[in-house]
Amino acid sequence: MNVLGEAQGERQTGLIGGIAAAAVASAALLWWISGTPVLAFAYFAALVVLILAASAASRMRGGSTGDELAPPDWSVTVTAIEQPGLAVAITDRANRLACANSAYAEWFGAAAAPPNLPLDRPSLERLTRAAREAWRDGTARADDLLRSDGTPGWHASAERAGRGEDYLIWRISEAAAANHADAVGALVGGALGRMLSVAGIETALVGPDGIVRAVGRGFAQRASGDPTATLAGQEFVSFLRSDDRDRIFFAREGRKGAPLTLVQVPLEEPSGVATSTGSEVPSLMLLLEGGAGIGSGSDGPGAAATPQLEALLGALPLGLAMTDRDGRFLFGNEAFKRAVGREGQAMPSYPSDLVTREDKGALADAVRRFGKGPALSGDMAIRLRDTPDDPVSLGLAGVRGLGDAAVLLSLSDSTEETRLKRQVAQATKMQAVGQLAGGVAHDFNNVLTAIIGYCDLMLLRHTPGDSDYDDIQQIRANSNRAASLTRQLLAFSRQQTLQPKVVQLPDVVSEVSQLLKRLLGENIELKVRHDRDLGPVRADPQQLEQVIVNLAVNARDAIQSRGDGRGKLTLATRRISARDVRAMGSEIIPAGEYTAIVAQDTGGGIAPEKLGKIFEPFFTTKVLGKGTGLGLSTVYGIVKQSGGYIFADNVEGISGTIEGARFTIYLPVYSGPVSEEHLPASARDAEPEASTWLGSARILLVEDEDMVRAVAERALARSGHKITLARDGEEGLAAVANGGEFDLIVSDVVMPGMSGPRMVKAIRKVRPDLPVLFMSGYAEEQLRKEIDVENMHFLAKPFSVQQIGDRVAAILNAGQRSAKLK
Repeated sequence: MNVLGEAQGERQTGLIGGIAAAAVASAALLWWISGTPVLAFAYFAALVVLILAASAASRMRGGSTGDELAPPDWSVTVTAIEQPGLAVAITDRANRLACANSAYAEWFGAAAAPPNLPLDRPSLERLTRAAREAWRDGTARADDLLRSDGTPGWHASAERAGRGEDYLIWRISEAAAANHADAVGALVGGALGRMLSVAGIETALVGPDGIVRAVGRGFAQRASGDPTATLAGQEFVSFLRSDDRDRIFFAREGRKGAPLTLVQVPLEEPSGVATSTGSEVPSLMLLLEGGAGIGSGSDGPGAAATPQLEALLGALPLGLAMTDRDGRFLFGNEAFKRAVGREGQAMPSYPSDLVTREDKGALADAVRRFGKGPALSGDMAIRLRDTPDDPVSLGLAGVRGLGDAAVLLSLSDSTEETRLKRQVAQATKMQAVGQLAGGVAHDFNNVLTAIIGYCDLMLLRHTPGDSDYDDIQQIRANSNRAASLTRQLLAFSRQQTLQPKVVQLPDVVSEVSQLLKRLLGENIELKVRHDRDLGPVRADPQQLEQVIVNLAVNARDAIQSRGDGRGKLTLATRRISARDVRAMGSEIIPAGEYTAIVAQDTGGGIAPEKLGKIFEPFFTTKVLGKGTGLGLSTVYGIVKQSGGYIFADNVEGISGTIEGARFTIYLPVYSGPVSEEHLPASARDAEPEASTWLGSARILLVEDEDMVRAVAERALARSGHKITLARDGEEGLAAVANGGEFDLIVSDVVMPGMSGPRMVKAIRKVRPDLPVLFMSGYAEEQLRKEIDVENMHFLAKPFSVQQIGDRVAAILNAGQRSAKLK
């Protein structure tokens, strides 16, 4: 900046000198021309005044430019806001990200800026409202923000800052950490704090900034004289004093009080090695009287303190354990045992006995290092012996002031978190596979429509007994079999066409019971039980029957694969209340009224490692050639498309062995009115269909697939209709715009460019009464919002020549009857 200023000064000096020389020359020239020295002198004086004024203004501008602040150096800001475990971001008034620390980039990425974060809709609205309040009031908070998948996410605060208050500083912390701190704070301020105070241990919950969050009643009494004082918001060190021997006392008691030993317990695993002045996370501060400690012998100085610390660590919700300086376990609380898979069992001799062989050496070295070195804390990734595929983070902290040196181990119980992660991963995988299956099935339906259609057309020219008749029938039969596999794929991807009705599950079970008895055979006993007061459900009864049959077939195959092939299948219907759902504690099923159907067999159950895969398409536990792997995937798709939930688990016997598998299906109870409007259009339109149409109709056929268009054209032309073809929506719209008169539009739904529904909506502006028949390989309900137009009919692919002919005839007959009534 100094070099730049000197260069600018030199240029300004040279410029002013040149102007002065020009002024003298012009004054001399004026004197010579006019011959009047007074006039020349006045002219020169005026120029000098102007030059001086210009020089002064230039200097003022130069000075102000030099005094202006340089643009902000965001790299320095990023370094200043770097806080482990806390995401910090700075946004401008346009909600653009100015800078962020590494924690923010790790959680949300560099492209996302608050309030546009991956949250569910209510949380996103609360965060947006907090941003507006921060711009208006200066500060705002948004707590209990949920991620886009509905799991607990973060707490956020915003603060207005900057010279012109043109920036918002966002501080975002994980909700899980805050919940742990809140839980411990409630324990400290409640019965646990009072119990420990009686045992000579005063407690306080202190934030990473040294500010008190909660204290026990004993701490409040000794620090302020008032046991009901909260002391929250004050500095923790302000209540303590030390003497020349580095003994700690309460400031209010001074040396008259008993000396204290301070123990700091981090409540979460630190994100890195902490400094000697404290941890990066909230801590539980323990003040022990009289030099209490943990000794190796029962009569040592720490013998009296061991039960106190065990009681404290046992009551905390975090998994905590203590080792001596040589790495031997002293004790571990129940939360720690639960986290390492040893609930109700004794702890092993060393922490390294809990981990895989590859991690034993590293963990043993770390425990010895923290036990014999300076009082540091940190964490390391380990793999537990019982769950080697899921690494966990183990926190270690060297403990001093309790007699012999010790190491505090902290391990959160991540069982529930791991389970939720697996469920989310499984749901994501199933959704992706479903989308793939639906797309493949849709394209395959177009191929099958052409094959079945051409077979029908060929059969019109051949009669039974012809040499080719049986071959054509065989091709058609195999095409229909492929179409059934396609329907199973569509069922899995929740894209098949359903005709839901309000039904009672016991009625559906009764309808299929006789079939099940023949299907199971004499060696397998079928038992049926029904609860009372079952609520009705809205589902397709035929699809529910398919669900029951598929489950029964799987149960039969499982039973027959064991021993003498004898067993039992139990079908039960149950009433599930909202209270029962809440008692289940499920993260998947929302609270409400359900009617459940349970299918339980004695077939030996499902291997635990395969439970998460059984609903995937083409996955089967049967021997090669015994199953397609689409049975349970079809069940899964039908249940999900009906708005229900399905779970599979194993049934354990008295001896603890697995006796069989159990499938439980929850369908929501239907409480609305029962009327025709609750049925899909394909069911509401189901009038007695006439197979013939008297007369020739003008039909606009719009289909982008050449094979399907050719089959449909020949099928309709053989009925005497006049067909106009169009390859896409644009051609179909042009045919009407060019003056074409049509009695019916037969159109595909999904086409490149203009889709079928968009084309129909444009045509309806000039022909509002023109009926339309949509054809699609996707489910009608999947397309319901897109094809929701008046006087609309639906035909699912693949279809035969007879089906499309009868469907068109029925629509034309219905239109003719309606016209006569008018």
